[in-house]
Amino acid sequence: MVQKTVAFLHGCIGWFYPPFRRIMPEQTFRYAACGGGNTLLDITLFVIGHEYIFRGELVELPFVTLTPHIAAFLLAFSITFPVGFFLSRYVVFEERSARKREQLPKYMMVVAGAILLNYFFLKVFIETMGLHAAMAKILTTAVVVAFSYYSQKHFTFRAKVG
Repeated sequence: MVQKTVAFLHGCIGWFYPPFRRIMPEQTFRYAACGGGNTLLDITLFVIGHEYIFRGELVELPFVTLTPHIAAFLLAFSITFPVGFFLSRYVVFEERSARKREQLPKYMMVVAGAILLNYFFLKVFIETMGLHAAMAKILTTAVVVAFSYYSQKHFTFRAKVG
């Protein structure tokens, strides 16, 4: 099933790649396509969570109360984290020699950094600057995507030398 899914995604992404061949390597295009799709999923889930599930209200849990934007972020993250790892591991950086058990902890460390960046920027953009939650999420995502790409390419899925 994984191989068929990966082959399908490679075919779909590869179909759109030729016009971009002169301006970026295929791996970068795959990252942009997979990351773009996962980012769109993340923003969509965030907005659905914030506006329709949590309805802009505080979420009271037994030990903590979450703002609706943090609750929506956590909801979206719970889905986009495994999707993002799958896409990065099998579609974007598939030729890398590191094993999954070595990559997953590294991926989790990068994601922990992304979580902190998301939390910080959502708090600043919404609670300090007063931006609408959806706009704050989009701006936050721009910062996190740059951090994630660099970290995944040079740390998580770095090819072993030699």
